[in-house]
Amino acid sequence: MKLYQAGPLFSEAERQWHLSFKQKLEAAGHIVIWPGELISQADVAAWGTDAPKRLMQIDGEALLTCEAVIALLDGAQVDDGTAWEIGFAYAKGIPVIGIRTDFRTCGEGCEGSVVNAMFQGRVTGIAGSMDGRYGCWRSCDCQSNIA
Repeated sequence: MKLYQAGPLFSEAERQWHLSFKQKLEAAGHIVIWPGELISQADVAAWGTDAPKRLMQIDGEALLTCEAVIALLDGAQVDDGTAWEIGFAYAKGIPVIGIRTDFRTCGEGCEGSVVNAMFQGRVTGIAGSMDGRYGCWRSCDCQSNIA
């Protein structure tokens, strides 16, 4: 399955987590598109004021080639770019699976809420760890044998 791996990628820790997760997904036989490998800091610098438009175009086009989105939902709030990727995927009918390894809750105070309701209501499921994703994926509509 071709997957789009969404999530913040600005710190060394975030990039390392994403690289490790990408390797696990690829080892399981998936093709993974990760924005951290699509665009370099040198690209962003060279694009100057056109960078925001170019980033949106490249990410959007890449996302449209995928069958599902895997989104890291850690943090006090979901990352802005990840929020856009979730919304874009949802609008295009692409299933989104969330992963939240952060033990802090940041939902709406509803029982079982772990992230903002606008995200929790749009994802197929939320796994609690990198390896916990399999139970979540088995119940999603995007592919019953994704694990």
